[in-house]
Amino acid sequence: QVQLVESGGGLVQAGGSLRLSCAASGRTDITVGMGWFRQAPGKEREFVAAIRSRGDSTYYAASVKGRFTISRDNAKNTLYLQMNSLKPEDTAVYYCAAAMRTIDLGLGSSYDYWGQGTQVTISS
Repeated sequence: QVQLVESGGGLVQAGGSLRLSCAASGRTDITVGMGWFRQAPGKEREFVAAIRSRGDSTYYAASVKGRFTISRDNAKNTLYLQMNSLKPEDTAVYYCAAAMRTIDLGLGSSYDYWGQGTQVTISS
């Protein structure tokens, strides 16, 4: 099993930045990839970004590409999401997730473990 705990959410003004962290524990050595998803009130959960556990391949939703950067520190078992140029439409609960199988990291169904989420609120 893998346990995931997100942190770093908060309230910032539009144009500001936040860095989310996701501390992973358990069998992190057998994850294939990790990702960030978000869910805004009244909307479905959507893919934000993902990174392969081996290699440097990263994937981004079109809505965040160029503004958000996903990275990981394997020594600390921590996943990050650097969010710049934030917009009010980025307001959501952000979830970290871990995938144990080699399939599409852009799909929520590819992930086996999820964190509890952290709230990000962007004011205009």
